Amino acid sequence: MQNLYMLTAVDVRRAEVAGSSRATTIEKLTIPPIKFMTASHNPGGGVMGGEFVLPRIEPLEPAFSVKGIDTDIFGGMGVRDKWTFAGAYRDKKTNKAVPARGVIEGAITEWEPDESDPGEFQGCTHAFKEVTHFEFLLDGQELWYIDFWERVIRRSGEDLFAADRQALGA
Repeated sequence: MQNLYMLTAVDVRRAEVAGSSRATTIEKLTIPPIKFMTASHNPGGGVMGGEFVLPRIEPLEPAFSVKGIDTDIFGGMGVRDKWTFAGAYRDKKTNKAVPARGVIEGAITEWEPDESDPGEFQGCTHAFKEVTHFEFLLDGQELWYIDFWERVIRRSGEDLFAADRQALGA
């Protein structure tokens, strides 16, 4: 039987700055969706076109929202930094809490305050661009490892671009 994991808590912090946890102010986080790129082909002598999957992905755009105004963000906006997106998942089969970690290197490029009124905390959303590294682990198991500079994309430990690097002589 497949395990069912339920998200129970989240945090976002600068990976290399002690005390930068946002566990009590974070409202939600967006682990970036993984979308493989495709190449269109419409053969002149064929009966249909096709979209062929490439061993590369579209740019990643993680984000997170906090309640209140997080002034720490402004000191690093527009500069690539290393971030940890952390989650606690409850394995519904065993009732055990398991960790999830997303390590992201990217630059926060957007600050979007919510509409607000004095009766509620104002929320702000922070979005990333220039993401050059992403890894995601669940209970210590690597599900994704993607690095722009290394030219590596692993899905559950399988290096999807290894043959291409080898063909290039790298």
